[in-house]
Amino acid sequence: MLRHATVVDVATSRLIPDQTVVVRDGVISEIADDAAFTGAGAAAISGLPTRDLDGAFAMPGLINMHTHFSLSLPGQAGEAVEAMGPGELALYMADGAARTLRNGVTTVRCVAEKGGLDFALRRAIDAGHVLGPSIRTAGRALACTGGHGHGSDDTIACDGPVGFTRGVRSQVAAGADLIKLMISGGIAGEHEGIATPQLTREEMAAAIRTAHDWGRKVTAHAGPASIIELAVELGLDCVEHGYQLTADVARAMAAHGTALVPTLVVTHADAFFEELGVPAWMRERSAQAAIRHRESFRHALDAGVEIMLGSDMPPFWPFEGTTAVVRELEHMHDAGLDAWGVLRAATMNPANWLGLGERVGRVEVGFDADLVITREDPSAAPAALRSIEHVVRRGVLVREAAA
Repeated sequence: MLRHATVVDVATSRLIPDQTVVVRDGVISEIADDAAFTGAGAAAISGLPTRDLDGAFAMPGLINMHTHFSLSLPGQAGEAVEAMGPGELALYMADGAARTLRNGVTTVRCVAEKGGLDFALRRAIDAGHVLGPSIRTAGRALACTGGHGHGSDDTIACDGPVGFTRGVRSQVAAGADLIKLMISGGIAGEHEGIATPQLTREEMAAAIRTAHDWGRKVTAHAGPASIIELAVELGLDCVEHGYQLTADVARAMAAHGTALVPTLVVTHADAFFEELGVPAWMRERSAQAAIRHRESFRHALDAGVEIMLGSDMPPFWPFEGTTAVVRELEHMHDAGLDAWGVLRAATMNPANWLGLGERVGRVEVGFDADLVITREDPSAAPAALRSIEHVVRRGVLVREAAA
């Protein structure tokens, strides 16, 4: 039970002070004014473990929609990950999952992981064997031969409509909650450009149709506006990065209900790339894409596209005085998304996209007790998340402020 909390209501853009949040069996069972649980009302909460927040802010746990626990970029650090055997890689991913949770991310959407280990990690977390966020995963991403991400075990090479149909079915059979397509080049592919088209209309149509037939949404790594426009026309549910959107294509996305996970931090990540030993060509490509990337994000905001948080970098990674996931939120805010919009992009919007909107993403009765507690007001600026005091997942305290 949390006493003297300021509840952050992301649905109505309100701060509700002096609240008691009662948690039973991992679910929020009651929220009421502190006064309701004094005097005669105290019997209702007698015996429950209690933490006095002294006015601190209780917001929903963060939901990171572009996560790679087995990320291996070009360079020395990526080569070390690629060299790991299944056991070592599973432990590496489990460590990343625990760090992610302790930094306030209570749900993740994985969008290309190696060797099916994301499914094993999901089961282990759900069973309570290891600490980590709730996982929704695409399994391995689907790319054309030689396409973005090729050569690593987190993608499957598919060619032609039949090949992409099989690729979708293979990931559904493995347990995928959604499907990810690589429909263009990107920053991390040496022999491609961001604007390189990589799937034909027929290939995209087959993959999207098959995924939808199996009840799975589809997201796509995508850079150029022309490729995104075609994919949106074919029913794409979400765009990752969207480096080169135009106003017209952003309006088409909004009209079709296609969301955007902008990953702005990846074009402002030179210190991260240097730490990982990423080659100069990739660092240069990232830096050169930054201005157009931000313009693209502005087009999406102006058009009313639904925005969702995604770091691409490991969410927990120490970066520029905080974590990658917080820097992503700060970039969104700096680029024009208001602070309440940033909070919804990090909580309610992803929950709804994942079909979890009646369970997570808000601090409300009947919702999972996935909470982040901050001393500063996150509705004023996302920088408040630089000083997280507590993290709660399904009613269990997994991070506690230092005494």
